[in-house]
Amino acid sequence: MLQTCQGYFLTAGLFSLAINLLYLAGPLYMLQVYDRVISSASQITLLMLTIALLLAFSALAGLDAVRARVLTRASIRLDQRIAARVMTAIIDRSAGAGGARSQALRDFDAFRQFVTGTGIHAIFDLPWAPIYIAVIFVLHPGLGAFALGGSIVLVLMALLSEWLVRLPLTESNEAAARSYSFTEMSLRNTEVVRAMGMTGGLLKRWRRDRDRMLERQVAASDRAATVQSLIRFLRLAMQSLILGLGAYLVIERLTTVGSMFAASILLGRALQPIEQIVGSWRSLVSARGAFLRIRELLKADPLREAGLILPRPKGQLSVEGLTFAPPGSSRPILRGVSFAIEAGEVLGVIGPSGAGKSTLVRHLVGVLAPSAGAVRLDGADVSSWVRKAVGDHVGYLPQDIELFADTVAANISRFETKGDNEVIHAAQLAGVHEMIVRLPNGYDTEVGEGGAILSGGFRQRIGLARAVYCNPSFVVLDEPSSNLDSEGDAALADCIIQLKKRGATVVIVSHRPATIGLVDKILVLREGAAEMFGPRVEIMSRLTRPVPMHAVQGASG
Repeated sequence: MLQTCQGYFLTAGLFSLAINLLYLAGPLYMLQVYDRVISSASQITLLMLTIALLLAFSALAGLDAVRARVLTRASIRLDQRIAARVMTAIIDRSAGAGGARSQALRDFDAFRQFVTGTGIHAIFDLPWAPIYIAVIFVLHPGLGAFALGGSIVLVLMALLSEWLVRLPLTESNEAAARSYSFTEMSLRNTEVVRAMGMTGGLLKRWRRDRDRMLERQVAASDRAATVQSLIRFLRLAMQSLILGLGAYLVIERLTTVGSMFAASILLGRALQPIEQIVGSWRSLVSARGAFLRIRELLKADPLREAGLILPRPKGQLSVEGLTFAPPGSSRPILRGVSFAIEAGEVLGVIGPSGAGKSTLVRHLVGVLAPSAGAVRLDGADVSSWVRKAVGDHVGYLPQDIELFADTVAANISRFETKGDNEVIHAAQLAGVHEMIVRLPNGYDTEVGEGGAILSGGFRQRIGLARAVYCNPSFVVLDEPSSNLDSEGDAALADCIIQLKKRGATVVIVSHRPATIGLVDKILVLREGAAEMFGPRVEIMSRLTRPVPMHAVQGASG
C-alpha cells in the first residue's frame, strides 16, 4: 500500500534532511555571536550573521510548509489509488462476514489522516537527531556523550510507553469495533426496536462494549500521560544539565560560552521528536493498527489481472459436489449438492426453512466461494470469473431487498449509463413501469436509504427490474414473490415467461404454486443436501403422493 506513495515519502524525507540541517542555523548563530561578535565588537559581522540566520529560517519555514503539502498530496494519492480497492475488498469479503463492514474504510481513513497529521512530521525528523548529537560531539566530546546518553534514556522511555499503552489501546480498539458493529445492526432494525420498546434493553447492551472501550481508553491515556510527563521532565532537565556541564567546562577552559549555549539548543532539538512521538502515541498506535488491518484485507483480496473476457454465456448451469461451511464452523450448510440444467430452462428450488436454499443461490451467482466443489456456467467456474464480466450477464434478486439512496432509474440501471431505453425496458419486463411513472418524479424519484419511501412490494419489483436489466442470460430469484400481491404475482409470472422465451436460464426459490407451476425442473433441498431433482411433474407427483392407508394404520399401531 505504501509503495503507491513511495515517491512522496522519499521527497518528504529529503525535505526533512534539509529542514534539520537548517535548524543548525540557530545554534551556529549563537556560537558565532558569543565567541566572535561580542569579543570583536563587530557590528557588520553581527548584521551579516543575522541576515544569514533570517534567510535560513525563511528557507526552513518554506520547506516545512512544502513538506506538509507533499504529505497531504500523498494522502490524496492514497485515497485515489487504494480507497476503491479497499471498498472492493469490503464488498467481496462481506458476503458471509459480520461485524461493522465499514470498519475497514474507517481504518483506511484513520491511516490516511495520520499521514497529514503532526505525528508523522516527528517520525520524519527523528532519524536526523544523530546529526545534532554529532555536532555536539564536535563542540566537545563530554557534551556529546551527555547528549547521547540522554537520547538513549528518552528512547527507552518511549519504548516503555509503547509497552504500557499497547495492550489497553488494542483492547479499546477491539471494543470500539464491536460497538460500531452493534450500532450498525441496531440502526438497521430501528422499526423492530421502536415497535417492541426494546430501546432500554438495547442501550444496556450497547453500553457494555462502549464502557469497555472508554475504560481501556482511560487506562491507555493515563499511562501515556504519565510517561509523557516524565519524558518532558527529563528533556527539560537534560537541557538545563547540559548547560551546567557546559559551564563547568567553560570554567575549566575546555570549551567556550557559545558552545555551552549551542549544545543546549541542539540537545533540545534532538530530543524534541521523541517527545512529540510519545505525545501522539495513541494516534500512532491506532494508525499502525489500521495500516496492518488494511494490509491484511488487501492481501486476502489481491488485485486480480483482467484476464480473458469470456463470451456471453448461453446459461447452461452445472453444480458439482457443492459443499460450503462458514469460516470457523465445522458444520456445512450445503453438503455435496450436484445437479445440472440446460440453457433456457427454469429451475425451482424448494425445501424447508434452514435447508440452505439462499446459500445455494448465493453460490450460483458467485457471491460465496464454495468450500468444495464448483458452480459452472457454460463450463466456467463462476467464482473465478471477472466479476464485472459475469455481472453483465447475470441478474440476481436476493431475499432481502436493498435499494440504494439514489433515483429509481439509477437503482434499476445498476449505476450504469447504457441509455434510458434499457431502464424502461427492464421496468416494463418486470411489470413495474406504470407504478414508477406515477411517482412524483417518475424514474428520477429519490427512493431514500434502502428504498425507505417505497413499500416492500414496490421495492421487490424494482429489484426484479434491476435483475433483468440488459437482458441477462442467467437470472436467479430468491423468494421473488414474498412481498407481492396478486397483481405483483401476475407481473412476476409474466416476467418469467418472457425470460424463458428469450432463452434465459432462470433459478427461482419459491413455495408459491403459481410460481412453481412455471418451472421446468425442481430441486428439493433438505438439511443442505439435494433430496430430489428432476422434471417438475415428476417431483410434484412424488411430493403430493398420498400415503397408503395401511402405512398410516401401521404407524398408529
